[in-house]
Amino acid sequence: MREFLVRTSHRPRPLPSGRWVMTQKWNDLLFAHWPVPSQVIAPLIPDGLQVDTYNGSAWLGVVPFWMDRIKFRGIPTIPGARTFPEINLRTYVRDRLTGIQGVFFISLDAGNLLGVTFARMFFNLPYYWAEMHCEQRSEREFAYYSRRRMASQPVVFKARYRGLGPTRRLAESRPGSLEYFLTERYCLFTRGRDGQPMRANIHHVPWPLEEAEAEIEQNDLASAVGIHLPDIPPVLHYSRRLAVYVWQLERLRSAVGASRVPAAAAVPST
Repeated sequence: MREFLVRTSHRPRPLPSGRWVMTQKWNDLLFAHWPVPSQVIAPLIPDGLQVDTYNGSAWLGVVPFWMDRIKFRGIPTIPGARTFPEINLRTYVRDRLTGIQGVFFISLDAGNLLGVTFARMFFNLPYYWAEMHCEQRSEREFAYYSRRRMASQPVVFKARYRGLGPTRRLAESRPGSLEYFLTERYCLFTRGRDGQPMRANIHHVPWPLEEAEAEIEQNDLASAVGIHLPDIPPVLHYSRRLAVYVWQLERLRSAVGASRVPAAAAVPST
């Protein structure tokens, strides 16, 4: 995976200082996105961040995939937590002080209890343990099922999706396009235990996107946090795989002067 660190010209800013602290690989992702009013998203993000918009709308994404090759620098591998499915509910934000764009995770469901416990305890990410299955039907076609465990109300995602193959238009997203806005983000934001926003820089090559088709039979992720999705088809993309590097979690300067915190990294999902 380290060879991907050589390619950096596509980044909007240089690689962060210091060494990465975690790597992982994301596989067979569906990106399903809906435009929503900014005022719907704003109450869900902490002070110090602002909703990022494209064509006047905030965007809410549901992203199912499976991950593997999870490695923390200097930390032994978590037994049984190297490969598992995950689905996240995400939106897009900016640091109010610097304007840096990133992903904000509203919820994350994963099929591995150890991974969920680790992420919640050490990184304060809103992870939930779920019963999950990702069944490959053909080279680029998947049946995906997730049901949150120990939830006060059912939170289910059930869908079939397929990638339609590479195209020249999506070979590499261009700045200014919706695809670039939704995927080419090189940090993630979360909320610290004190409620203040925190950031982890990430690096990867440009997303190798494909057009996609999907039949989403059930999707309770947005309604679980009080968001009603518009009754329109989502914008769909598929990506086969991507290696990702993550740097140390840090506080935003707008919150407490950009002081570092003693955490290894945040576990992203994009």
